[in-house]
Order: sequence, then structure tokens, then C-alpha cells
Amino acid sequence: MRVVTTVPQHSLREASRAAADIETRGFDGLCSLENRHEPFMPLAVAALATHKVELATGIALAFVRSPMALAHVAWDLKESSQGRFVLGLGPQIKAHNEKRYSVPWTAPVPRMREVVTALRAIWTSWRDGTPLRHEGEHYRFTLMPPNFVPEGSDLPLPPITLAAVGPAMLKLAAEVADGVRLHPFCTRRYFEKTVAPTIERGLAKVGRPRASFEINGGGFVATGADDEAVRKMVDWVRYRIAFYGSTPAYWPVLEAEGLADLGPRLNDLTKQGRWDALAQEVPDRLLEACTAIGRHDQIASAIRQRFGGLIDTVHASASSEQPSDMPAEVIAEIQRLPMAFTGFRSAD
Repeated sequence: MRVVTTVPQHSLREASRAAADIETRGFDGLCSLENRHEPFMPLAVAALATHKVELATGIALAFVRSPMALAHVAWDLKESSQGRFVLGLGPQIKAHNEKRYSVPWTAPVPRMREVVTALRAIWTSWRDGTPLRHEGEHYRFTLMPPNFVPEGSDLPLPPITLAAVGPAMLKLAAEVADGVRLHPFCTRRYFEKTVAPTIERGLAKVGRPRASFEINGGGFVATGADDEAVRKMVDWVRYRIAFYGSTPAYWPVLEAEGLADLGPRLNDLTKQGRWDALAQEVPDRLLEACTAIGRHDQIASAIRQRFGGLIDTVHASASSEQPSDMPAEVIAEIQRLPMAFTGFRSAD
């Protein structure tokens, strides 16, 4: 199993130092998020501070940027990292698109499909020197003067992975992307009931082998050197579960766990501004269903029980504000767990 973690984003100097440490400790990859900070700049400095670790956005918001802007930054990160960059994209929910970013909202699945096809059309035009012709419902790219084409490259085009929770986006990821980035608000029951069969159908539809499709994430990891450190991480995770559970987009996970009434209750608390009351609403059984919990000497076993046979890549940290302190020997122990993913296929 692959093990990745987050890179600090509050300081580019700190991101550079931490990236080198992440690589030295043996992590397979590091990722940046689009929360308090934008996700691309930390990866640029990380690319120069590392030599082999994978760099990924986990995720960048797709609809708040033109695919042309995404294509340029992904191409440059691919080049500066010598092919180690993975573009993770997600839609965000309607309210954030409209009210936080002031961009129009349309049905996310067909629009995300077009983002992916547009990106690959742009990259292929740059790589092969062919005319750019992408005309869809949401995006139209037909102008590419030589002055705006990046320098040639022998590196593979960047893999694209998509964030997905519900069946429609899961199926899209399997059909058009190189992997899926599951939300940490996920349980084994929801994975087995919804995620796995949907991905299997999507892969079968396009004739893609599972070995070239990465299943990334799908739960929290709460660990530390001692019981007190674990307790603090459990408290942090419990609040995150409550925060996500208050959003209707994630309620299918609660329904799968027989907790359909919890989502509206959490949502009401947020509308009342009672953010400090959220965590106490989360029952232990939901916490345990979403999370691998244990000290460093226990966590590999807990990850095997929680994630084993389901995913390829586990996240040692779910937030750049909660960096992983997982020792190198524990990372190595987790990496010995089996997975189905063998590597991204080169994009055509």
C-alpha cells in the first residue's frame, strides 16, 4: 500500500523543508489541498527540494479555473518535477462555487468530464504540435499560437485523478480519469456498497484494467507515539467527521451506516452557528467506521483492518495543519500491505 501525507502550505519555505523530510522518511507522495491556501505553489517548491516522491493536488478546484490555466500549471509542475506530478481535481459544492468563488454552477459530472477531455486536448496539442480543437458545451479552445505553446517534452502527460463521493462522479472517474480520490468521510460499508461496484462498472465500460487505476484515500488515520497523542488526533478527526457530515453531499455515507438522521441535525447546528457543538453529536461507531485508530506500533494493523483490500493509497495526514509524525519504520510496514494498483499508464 502506498502512503502519502500533506505538505505545509502556510509558508513556501516550510513547504520546501518539509517536502525534503517527507521524502527522506520514505513516504510515497505528498499532496497539497485547496483550503486556506492555493494548492500549486507549495508543490513547485517541493519539486525542487525532492527527487523521487510523488507530488499531487489533493485536490485543486476545477470549475474556478479555466482548463487552459490548469493545463499550464500542471505542465510546468510536470516538467519541474521530472514527471512526478499528478493533477487531482474536484468540483466543490454549489454554494462554494457560487458564493465563495463567484463562478456559475452547472451539473458537475458532465462539466468535469469536459474539463478532463479539454485538458488532454490541450496537452496533446502542445506535445504533438497539432491544431487545438476542443469545442464542448462548457469550454471552447480553438486558438493556440506558437508563442503560447510550452517547450517540448519527452515526459508523459500528467495523470488526472478525480475527487468523488457519489455514484455519478465515481463512475466518471473510472471512465475518464487515471484514479479516484475518495473523501476521508467514508466507511468500509459505504465503500463496499457503493464505491467498489460503481468503479468496477466504470472500468468495465471502457475496458480499463484495475491495475492502472489508483484508488486513493477513503478514510482518516488517527495515530501518534502514545495514547494521549492518539486521543488528541481522535478528537480532531471527530470534529472533521461532524463538519463533513453537516453537508448534504456526504449524507449517503451516513445513510449507509444507518445514521440518516444525523446529517440534518448537524446541518441545523451549523445554521445556528453552533460549530462547537458538532463533534459531540458524532457517535463512536461512526468515528471508528471512518478511521484507522492506534499508536504508531498499532496503526499498520488498524490500517489493514480498515482499508485492506479496498484502496491503494492511504493518507497519513488529512490536513496540512495536522502533519504526520509517522516514523519511517511504520511507513515501511504499511507499504508492505498488498494493493491492486501497479502504476499509471502513459496517457495517449
